[in-house]
Amino acid sequence: METIEKIVDMREARRRLEGTVGFVPTMGYLHDGHLSLVRQAREENGTVVVSIYVNPTQFGPKEDFKSYPRDIKRDLAMLKPFTDIIFMPPDAEMYPEDFDTWIVPGNITERLEGAARPGHFRGVATVVAKLFNIVQPDRAYFGQKDAQQVAVIKKMAADLNMPLEVVACPTVREADGLAMSSRNVYLSREQRRAAEVLYRALNLAKEMWESGEKDAGTIRHEMTALICKEPLADVSYISIAHCDTLHEMLHRVRPPALVSLAVKFGRTRLIDNCLLE
Repeated sequence: METIEKIVDMREARRRLEGTVGFVPTMGYLHDGHLSLVRQAREENGTVVVSIYVNPTQFGPKEDFKSYPRDIKRDLAMLKPFTDIIFMPPDAEMYPEDFDTWIVPGNITERLEGAARPGHFRGVATVVAKLFNIVQPDRAYFGQKDAQQVAVIKKMAADLNMPLEVVACPTVREADGLAMSSRNVYLSREQRRAAEVLYRALNLAKEMWESGEKDAGTIRHEMTALICKEPLADVSYISIAHCDTLHEMLHRVRPPALVSLAVKFGRTRLIDNCLLE
């Protein structure tokens, strides 16, 4: 396993590679959800490249950039069995002092996480585009837990004619259903127990849909009522939207629909989703 920090060295390594390259961009502090992406990349490609970079431009001024969990030694040990190259650029490589070019996604970022976190997807799209240009993968792997991020990146890759496949991989969950996330470590024991309600709410939406309920307002209402029974939960949004455009379905649910939610437990904001197909 080779570790690279300089862009020029990553490009030189890329020129030496033969066969397909699978790429998994991460912000580190890895868990089994990340490893599921890396394993799939390993199965489908000759070479696997993983980036570890906590991107400052996707964090808002009141968000957790400085406190975001980091453990590089642990990350490297987890990746070693599956990864050929780890790209770990410092900030000065990715954003030199004269950096002044951004990718600004369009309508798809006007709702959900984009509405709650202004500027977030500008930072995501810009850093992902830079990483795509540096690594030049044939396939890039992202987790479905961050459904809006996946939609933004797929749209960017299509609109800008990027020569790669963006692969969305299933959400990996804890035994109680909570989606794996690096931010789960922020939860207290009581908040962690309370967060189980997110998965129960998504399952409720699926059960209602499969039982014949097609009214989006009714499903949203029942999900909200369930989550609000948990006193530690503070709902940011519950959405039922088209899975590609993220346009909200105000009346009848028409598949494929993305049911997504964001809920705060104390200062920790968790997101999750499921598909109605």
